[in-house]
Amino acid sequence: MSKTRDVVEEFFRRAGAGEFDRIGELFADEVDWDIYGADEVPWTGRRTTGAEAAEFFRSLPTHLRAEELTVHRILVEGPDAVVLGYMRQRVLATGELFATPFAFHLTVEDGRITRYIPHEDSLALARAYGAVA
Repeated sequence: MSKTRDVVEEFFRRAGAGEFDRIGELFADEVDWDIYGADEVPWTGRRTTGAEAAEFFRSLPTHLRAEELTVHRILVEGPDAVVLGYMRQRVLATGELFATPFAFHLTVEDGRITRYIPHEDSLALARAYGAVA
């Protein structure tokens, strides 16, 4: 698997199927990763290694229960992809629903994801997590 679109489609296939223990395999050893949001939300912030990415996805089901993940469009130019879609997740700590349209920026080099920058409603996430009123 080396084409950008193929890797990105496989990433979202695994995410949609709940195969979080296998998503980390798609990441390079070094990654540019940043999930913007409130510091009180445990999974936001920077990560720089594929091992950190793998751990993020392995731990995600302890924080969230996915209820919907819909990809509307994947736009690819060279190694870069922008994925537009919608997701709905339940925050397990509070029982609150987090629903948002999203745009993810992923970069694929040598068949591995080297950049993962999701753009989502971080205020709605912080509210669902109980970090802000």
